[in-house]
Amino acid sequence: MKGMIQMNSIYVLDNKKNSKYHYSITEDTIIYHFSIDSSSEVNIDLDKEDVTLYYYYNNINYKDNDYKIKVNHNKGNTHSEVFNHGVNINTNKLTYYVDGVVPKSSSKCICNQENQIINMDDGKSTICPNLLIDNYDVDSNHSAYIGKFRDDYIFYMMSRGISRETANRLLLNGFLINSDSIDTNRISDFIKEIEKI
Repeated sequence: MKGMIQMNSIYVLDNKKNSKYHYSITEDTIIYHFSIDSSSEVNIDLDKEDVTLYYYYNNINYKDNDYKIKVNHNKGNTHSEVFNHGVNINTNKLTYYVDGVVPKSSSKCICNQENQIINMDDGKSTICPNLLIDNYDVDSNHSAYIGKFRDDYIFYMMSRGISRETANRLLLNGFLINSDSIDTNRISDFIKEIEKI
């Protein structure tokens, strides 16, 4: 994160089907988006030079759901860091469509995304990470992981006397509440949902 600079914080707790969000970012901003079994569409426009966006999407999924996010670098020297973490509980489908867009007119941008889905059962998950870059003076990266928690993590924790159930709960908490700066009082319903898993 940007040193000690104060950033605008936005919290969203989403548990409705087909939710749509649009943000016009003109100051350094962190968005914490927590979703329980919902399909969401998010459009973010970086509309001022020299702004930074940190976007954390964390979802718990029980049914077939799609999540779409598009970050548009409408101005030069903008910076986006997008972190999408989902847990697919059943044998359902969870799909992420993640677009980072930098037009020809926006140079010196940083456009990064990290996407991970953990399947707790035999769910069908898909991640479609797209970097749509039309400028050579851009730093951009994406990653995608779909799978289960690694067995060696669970084995290590169990070798220290932690039960498998507690190990999974600790891993889920670390995966879904993945920033020290989150005000956990504002997401108490989401934390309760983690405890049900």
